[in-house]
Amino acid sequence: MAEDSQQDDQTQDGAAEDSAAPVEASTEDAIQADAAGTDESDAEASRTDPTGAQGTATNANAIAADRAAATGTDAGRAPAPTPATSAPQGAEGRPNRRKVREGLVMSIKMDKTAVVGVVERVRHPRYVKTVQRTKKLYAHDPQNDLRVGDRVRVAETRPLSRLKRWRVVEVLERAK
Repeated sequence: MAEDSQQDDQTQDGAAEDSAAPVEASTEDAIQADAAGTDESDAEASRTDPTGAQGTATNANAIAADRAAATGTDAGRAPAPTPATSAPQGAEGRPNRRKVREGLVMSIKMDKTAVVGVVERVRHPRYVKTVQRTKKLYAHDPQNDLRVGDRVRVAETRPLSRLKRWRVVEVLERAK
């Protein structure tokens, strides 16, 4: 009977130790805490906050970030955004990945929209002959100043309507 009560005390002590320790604590923190003979939460608090103040939001965020970094739980997440700098977003900024095409205006019957035909020359895979393929692009023309036959440069943009995903950048040559 006395042995049963001792075993119950040991299991309850083990359960109490498990519930007191944070679940996300890394094994490295546990080893350091055991070697120092202190509680893990005290070791984390002294490591992240030199003043010893606990309970602030920044301290909690720092502890969570340390735990995630130590355990590698956020390996699938995107890296945190870097703080914005005062440098201009010029040539050294992020690259412009939007497509730019040149073509002829085929139709201007719609309001603020021009249909631009872009000719693409591709080599036929079997006959090894150059073939022309024309693609119609619906481009935004806010001033309605284009005419049929104008040679224009268009750039890819956000969707402006159901079919319109291009905008007129410049008129290269006017129709005669």
